[in-house]
Amino acid sequence: MWNQVYDPFGNAWLSTLAAAVPVVALLGLIASGKVKAHIAAVISLVIALLVAIVLFGMPTGLALRATALGVATGLFPIGWIILNVIFLYRLTVEKGWFATLQQSVAGITTDRRLQLLLVAFAFGAFFEGAGGFGTPVAVTGAILIGLGFSPLAASGLSLIANTAPVAYGALGAPIQGLASVTGYDPYVLGAMIGRQLPFFSVLVPFWLIAVFAGFRGMMQVWPAILVCGASFAGAQFLISNYVNPWIVDIGASLISMGALVAFLKVWHPAQAWTSTALRTHDDSMSYAPPRPAAAAVGRTASQREIVMAWVPWIILSVIVAIWGTGWFKALVNPLFTWRYEVEGLHNLIMKVPPVVAQPHPEAAVFLFTYMSFTGTGVLFAAIISGLIMGFGPVRMAKAYLETIWVLRTSLITIAAMLALGVLTRYAGVDATLGLAFAGTGLLYPFFGTLLGWLGVALTGSDTASNVLFGGLQRITSEQLGLSGVLMASANSSGGVMGKMIDAQSIVVASTATGYFGQESRILRFVFWHSIVLACLVGGLVMLQAYVYPFTAMVLH
Repeated sequence: MWNQVYDPFGNAWLSTLAAAVPVVALLGLIASGKVKAHIAAVISLVIALLVAIVLFGMPTGLALRATALGVATGLFPIGWIILNVIFLYRLTVEKGWFATLQQSVAGITTDRRLQLLLVAFAFGAFFEGAGGFGTPVAVTGAILIGLGFSPLAASGLSLIANTAPVAYGALGAPIQGLASVTGYDPYVLGAMIGRQLPFFSVLVPFWLIAVFAGFRGMMQVWPAILVCGASFAGAQFLISNYVNPWIVDIGASLISMGALVAFLKVWHPAQAWTSTALRTHDDSMSYAPPRPAAAAVGRTASQREIVMAWVPWIILSVIVAIWGTGWFKALVNPLFTWRYEVEGLHNLIMKVPPVVAQPHPEAAVFLFTYMSFTGTGVLFAAIISGLIMGFGPVRMAKAYLETIWVLRTSLITIAAMLALGVLTRYAGVDATLGLAFAGTGLLYPFFGTLLGWLGVALTGSDTASNVLFGGLQRITSEQLGLSGVLMASANSSGGVMGKMIDAQSIVVASTATGYFGQESRILRFVFWHSIVLACLVGGLVMLQAYVYPFTAMVLH
C-alpha cells in the first residue's frame, strides 16, 4: 500500500510547480507547432512518469500499471467513438450523400453564421446529451468540414460550441459522478448547475458567431442568435430545476433547433454571409476530404435524396440516444462486460486527507463494457447506414481499415493523453494542483471554479474532473463556510470551459476535420476564449456566494 504525497518538497509552491510540469509541457509542445501531437503526448507522458516516480515517490510498478490503464481508457471508449464516427463520415462522403446534406442545410439557410448555430451549437448539444465523450465535436466537426467550412473554423468553432451543454452530457454522467463523490443528491446538483450555465447558454452562441464573423457580423443576426440561445437556456433551466438532470441537453437541444428553424421561416438576415473562412484568422490551409461521387457534384438534389442524406445521421442520433440510456446499459452490461481489476494497482494506492475526509484506497478497474460503449452504437449506425447506401461488406471492411490507417496517429495521441491523465490522478499530482486552488480563502468561489476548469483541461472529461475534485470542493467549501452544493456545482460549470482546450478534444477536432498536424493552431485559436469564459463563470459563482446567495438556494 502506497499513500499519496501531496507536498513532497515540504513547500507548497515547489510541489505545485513540480505537479504542473507535465501539463505545461504538453500544452507548450502542442502550442509550439514544432512537435507533432502524438510525439508531444508521448514526451509529456514520459515527463509525467518521471515526476510521479522521482519527485512524488510513486513506486515504479504502480506508475507503469496506471499508465497502461490510461492507455486502455483512451482507446475505449474515446478512441473507439472517434474511429467509428469518422468511418461513418467517410462512407457518406464517398457515396456523395454528404454533398446532398450540405445542400439540405443550405436549404434551411445559406447564411454560414446560422448554419453554425444549427450544427455546432444546437445539433452538437444533442450529441453531447446523448453520447458525450468526444462525440459532439467529432460529429459537428465532420459536418462543418463537409459543409465547406475551413478546417480551423470547423475545428475551433466546434470546440467553442461544445461548452455550455457539457455538464449534462452523456445523459447526466458528470452530475452522477459528482453526486457519487460528494454525497449530494444529483437532482440538487443538477438544479444548481441549471442556475449557472443558462447565462452562458445565451452568451456562447453570441460568442461563437462573433469569433467566426466579427462583432458586426454577429450583430447582423442577433435576433436568430437570441432565439437559439435563449430557447436552449430556458429549457436548460426548467428541465434541470423541475424535471431531472438526465435529459437536459436532449430536451434543450431539440427545443433550440425547433425554435431556430421556425424563426428562420419568418426572418432572415438582410445579407447572407456565405464565406466559410474565419473573419480574423489566417486559415488558408485547406483539406480535401474523400472525393464524393461524381453524380452528387454540380446538380440539385431531389427531395427524396435530401431525405436519404439525413438518414445516416438520424440513425446515428437514435442509436446513440438508446445507447446512453440506463435501461439499455442495464440490459446489455450483465451479458457483455469484461471486468478487470488491475493486478498490482487495484486498491494499492491510498488517497488521504486533506483531499478526502477519510483515507480510502483507489480502485483500479477497467470495465470493458464493449456492447454499451457509445462507439459500439456508432459502429452499428455506420454499418446499417452503409448497407442502406449500397455498400457491400467487402468495401465496408476495406473502408474501415482505411479509416484506422488515417487515424493511427490520432489514436496514439488520445491513448497517450489519457494515460497522462490517469497517471497524474493515481500519483496524486492533480490533487497537489487542486490543493493550491483550495488555499485561496475569500477568493475560493472564483478559484474553486477554475479548479473544475483545470480538471477538465487535465483529464479531458467533466465527469472525470468532478470525480477528481468533487470531494475536495465539498471539504474546502464547508471549512470556509460556503455552500458545498454551490462549489461542487461550480466545479462542473467551470469545467465545461476547459473542454475546448484539453488536448484530447483538440485531437478529436483535428481528426474529425482532417486538420492533421495542426493541433497547435487549434489550441492557440481557442486558448484565450477558454480562459476568459472560465473566469466569467468564476465571477458568477462569486456573486452567488457573496452578493446574491438566494440564487444558490435550490428548490428541491
